[in-house]
Amino acid sequence: MEQTNDTVIVVKAGYRAIGLKWEGTFAEAGAGGIRRVHEQLQGRLPEIPEPASLTHFYGLSYHAYPGSERFIHYAVVESGDSTGYVPEGMAAVEVPTMSYAKCEHTQGQNIDRSYHNVYEWIARQGYSAFRGEMTHSEIYSMDRDPYDPDPEFTIMIPIEK
Repeated sequence: MEQTNDTVIVVKAGYRAIGLKWEGTFAEAGAGGIRRVHEQLQGRLPEIPEPASLTHFYGLSYHAYPGSERFIHYAVVESGDSTGYVPEGMAAVEVPTMSYAKCEHTQGQNIDRSYHNVYEWIARQGYSAFRGEMTHSEIYSMDRDPYDPDPEFTIMIPIEK
């Protein structure tokens, strides 16, 4: 059965986010490293000042290029706090306004195939993936089980002409 993913271009205004930082290899991520960070973020949500939403959080991946050995992942929530406060053991990230190729990955779909479909769509539209530090963003429901083997989430790939 062929898997399709409808993709659209969206512009997301810049924002400040607060949450937890994880750094490791793709193998460590696949072994559950990022899932544990997502679980910890859900437990520490009350510590984040002025969360913009309590319904979802972001997984921001930096330097996650093909062939890279290590990358950085932030599990974060947008924060409207302007004081600069960051709870102990957490990190703040400034995400600039960017254009993204956005698609929904649904239960039953293959995650690698969803990403492949988005990157193919980007090329067909005459865009390329943004070659900056942030390679992709995922949006997760706050109440999701981080250990669900068949998750639903939104894929957001930064793009440029």
